Amino acid sequence: MKIALVVPGGVDRTGEFRVIPVLLALIERLARTHDVHVFALNQEPLAGHWKLVGATVHNIGVHWTRVRAIAAIHAEHRHAPFDLIHAIFSGSCGFIAVVAAKLLGLPNLVHIAGGELVALHAIGYGGRQKWKGRLREAWVLRNADVVTAASTPIIDSLRALRIEAQRVPLGVDLRAWPPRAPRERAEVARLIHVASLNRVKDQPTLLRALAVLAPTGLAFEMDIIGVDTLQGEMQQLARQLGLEYHVRFHGFKTQRDLRPLMESADLLVMSSLHEAGPLVLLEAAVAGVPAVGTAVGHFVEWSPSATLSVPIGDSERLAKAIWQMLTDEGLRLRLANEAQRRALEEDADDTARTFQALYERHSRSARSPITHVEFD
Repeated sequence: MKIALVVPGGVDRTGEFRVIPVLLALIERLARTHDVHVFALNQEPLAGHWKLVGATVHNIGVHWTRVRAIAAIHAEHRHAPFDLIHAIFSGSCGFIAVVAAKLLGLPNLVHIAGGELVALHAIGYGGRQKWKGRLREAWVLRNADVVTAASTPIIDSLRALRIEAQRVPLGVDLRAWPPRAPRERAEVARLIHVASLNRVKDQPTLLRALAVLAPTGLAFEMDIIGVDTLQGEMQQLARQLGLEYHVRFHGFKTQRDLRPLMESADLLVMSSLHEAGPLVLLEAAVAGVPAVGTAVGHFVEWSPSATLSVPIGDSERLAKAIWQMLTDEGLRLRLANEAQRRALEEDADDTARTFQALYERHSRSARSPITHVEFD
């Protein structure tokens, strides 16, 4: 089967920097048995091609990206026909996949993987902030043959829009990220937070929770790993809150460099305003590290039997959940074991099998191509 996979990026030619690990894991597995062509919208500014984990990457580049992406898919289809088109993320990726599929008479799949369905106006985030975005998402989702999403909260959001969707978690590559049994915590608790420093991840709530925790006498250290897009704001806030001796900012780490930090952690803490996943919760679980976080994505699905979740933006409740996990070792280990069981059941192999089953089911019902598409 020949598959066109449309992605925003995350497929850098290094295979290590500017990548989305879960996406590489999926591509590599699909490429074992299929001819996979990845159309990356903005991995690099200029158009280009390269091989990566068994697939061919077509980088579209900036300027007229949607038009050129559709043209690139059409050109590759003329060379040898595709069997289907699959978008990871809706938004521009979904729009390109659906339009190209309609033009070529192919089935298409759209996977919701981010903030396509939300409108967080206070921070300027989400695919439904403006009427154009809402119209685009409505058209894409109603014209997609199959819609999938990583977690139940996203499925519920789609159902509210009268879109039927299938839950397909994007799982961890257990070869690159092998399981490790949960273990007793260190005397000085090691906390970890893995996310880009940005408005959606809401690190102010995280830091304020730590500031609540610090005077309790509980000994802890926090490692924060992620690209800083806020020009030092979070480091400054940490100093203002008196957390200099508790918090270390590491910046970006490759998966190879992240793993030892994760293995040394006793608890993952997340504070996001929105998540479709997040993958790091699954990675922590595989590494035997339990988690607490705000009520988004997998945290909603897993709480309270495999993690603890608190209301979004509530630093007091987040501090209480951290304290509860670090002072009740039986609870911490029980949740760690259950989280690991769930993450191992829905690993990268399971993700690939699920998508391939959808491909087989829907590739047989390809439609005839159309010659003209009108947009209201």
